[in-house]
Amino acid sequence: MLSKALQKRISALENKKHRKESGLFVAEGGKTVLDLIAAGLKADKLIATAEWLQEHHLHTDAEIIEVSNEEMRRISFQQAPQGVMGIFRQPQHNMDPSAPQRELCLALDNVQDPGNLGTIIRIADWFGIENIFCSIGTADIYNPKTVQATMGAIGRVKVHYVDLPAFIESIKEKAPLYGTFLDGEDIYRKELKNNGLIIMGNEGNGISNECGKHINERLFIPNYPLGRETSESLNVSVATAIICSEFRRRN
Repeated sequence: MLSKALQKRISALENKKHRKESGLFVAEGGKTVLDLIAAGLKADKLIATAEWLQEHHLHTDAEIIEVSNEEMRRISFQQAPQGVMGIFRQPQHNMDPSAPQRELCLALDNVQDPGNLGTIIRIADWFGIENIFCSIGTADIYNPKTVQATMGAIGRVKVHYVDLPAFIESIKEKAPLYGTFLDGEDIYRKELKNNGLIIMGNEGNGISNECGKHINERLFIPNYPLGRETSESLNVSVATAIICSEFRRRN
């Protein structure tokens, strides 16, 4: 049975301010919920239909609340609920500013769309990138749309919110700083290292001047064939996938 008080708490978690104050977030869907539990994230409550609970054997200390399909539809943030919702505690990650000196990391400069952010986290997980440094203006990782788009990857990828221009400036003499620009070098011809920071910019404005002035490795993803009139730009998550794939192919 779903109480009105719990319904109200769940609804409030759609709001960033309440997520920050409570330290909680909502995840929906069997794969996402089970992946987060497997990754060691602490679930306060698991809310699921009888059908879903019968099909899955859970190993968790979370309170399990059985609800009807109608109750699940009322609390879900999705148009088509998938039978289970988890209320999780936000993990606390220690940030290692020296990580780009040893490994490949991502930085997101005011990526605004929650879906793009979630997809980028999932891409990072696929390509073995464990740390993402986000500007303060980047979308919230615990937005329900972001969580859904990660498909559980937030349990494995550490996301840090930082003063990004200051962070980039602090490591510019210690690690390669990669970014995409129209006047950059062809990524398929340029030498790429297996460590450094790949900076991806805002959907509409690209990399900000504050971050861009510190970038020492300028890249360009060419269209095909060269000179052909084509789309003005690539979606930021698509561009991230292309860049990460090329780095991993080389190294």
